[in-house]
Amino acid sequence: MAANRGRDTKPERLLRSILHSRGLRYRVNARPLPDLRRTADLVFTKAQVAVFVDGCYWHGCPDHYRPAMRHSRFWQDKIQGNQVRDADTNRRLRERGWTVVRVWEHEDPRRAAEKVVAALAQRLGSPAATAGESAASQ
Repeated sequence: MAANRGRDTKPERLLRSILHSRGLRYRVNARPLPDLRRTADLVFTKAQVAVFVDGCYWHGCPDHYRPAMRHSRFWQDKIQGNQVRDADTNRRLRERGWTVVRVWEHEDPRRAAEKVVAALAQRLGSPAATAGESAASQ
């Protein structure tokens, strides 16, 4: 378990690289809301967009999740708990006016980046506005 990374995974780094090359700036592994003990992989504070890159195993991907053979009840409960927490996080953030973008680790990073850019464009009003999401505005 100690070898499983909780942050800076390859899918996260690829997504960040694409978004950064487009001039977008964001906070990494940050709490979107200070009073909510949950962190998003990428946070665009000005636009209020939180991005989560979910691992297929840990979040129960419908395409790739395969149940554990050993201690199956423990792992089933763990994955279901993660899914419940994810849904609760989505709900809480949306109630506070945030847009939540969730992508699976297996998704093409370019397509994942397009989802993020689309969410930013919608929040900021235009595609050109997303280029203005800079480190200074964070």
